[in-house]
Amino acid sequence: MGVKLVNALEAITTTGTGSGGTINIDATTQSLVYATANATGNFILNVRANSTTPLNTLMAVGETYTFVYMNTNGGTAYYATAIQVDGVAITPRWSGGTAPTSGNASSIDVYTYTVIKTGSAAFTILAQQTKFA
Repeated sequence: MGVKLVNALEAITTTGTGSGGTINIDATTQSLVYATANATGNFILNVRANSTTPLNTLMAVGETYTFVYMNTNGGTAYYATAIQVDGVAITPRWSGGTAPTSGNASSIDVYTYTVIKTGSAAFTILAQQTKFA
């Protein structure tokens, strides 16, 4: 029998720093990250276990890690241009078949990623961008 979960609360990492540059997502402590200040530039998300442990070490083949990154945009529409696992770029498979080429001005863009470990240092990533205005 599987696990039954009722009325769960999940912690969120909230940062007052706007997105820009490379942003580390630490799987051991984060699954929801909300950047509340307006983005300052396009950004790259780098997924790892934490600052001293690679995600490849944390995960076994066949396991998944899903996380959400919420990016606030002001008048300029910045967006996630790439995703990495342990500093290595991975080309995700995007919902709808096409990667976004921009963000959405005056909105919160929510990125959802499911990272699937398929082999040693091998990952498939499913991705989606949703606009909230």
